[in-house]
Amino acid sequence: MVYTKELSFHTNGYCDIIDITEDVSEIVGKSGITEGLVTVSIPGSTASVTTIEYESGVVKDLQEVLEKLVPSDKTYAHDRRWGDGNGFSHVRASLLGPNKSFVIKDGEILLGTWQQIILIDFDNRPRNRTVIVQVLGE
Repeated sequence: MVYTKELSFHTNGYCDIIDITEDVSEIVGKSGITEGLVTVSIPGSTASVTTIEYESGVVKDLQEVLEKLVPSDKTYAHDRRWGDGNGFSHVRASLLGPNKSFVIKDGEILLGTWQQIILIDFDNRPRNRTVIVQVLGE
């Protein structure tokens, strides 16, 4: 059985991090699937889905590390070619990837005690983002 739904989020860009765990869990519950997998995916090349302990300290730490690894104030080849100034957002998104999959057991997503599913928008402007949640199983 496959159950697919979309979630919509307005983001601020520049490493905006949104906890989407509750939204994904709600879809898993509505799917009726008790054993299987859920994949959470974001179409596009300037955003990612990953996990973190969603608390202000770790969120800030992640934002700071990403800024150090892939600075937003550097000029990238992408920027020279397209002139849109978001080369950093493409590089950051490629490092973290567009999707994650999680095991479902007894109708629940198996996450650690302090683990939440997050959407990160790296673009250099606000966006309306669509997240695809696909539940597979029985």
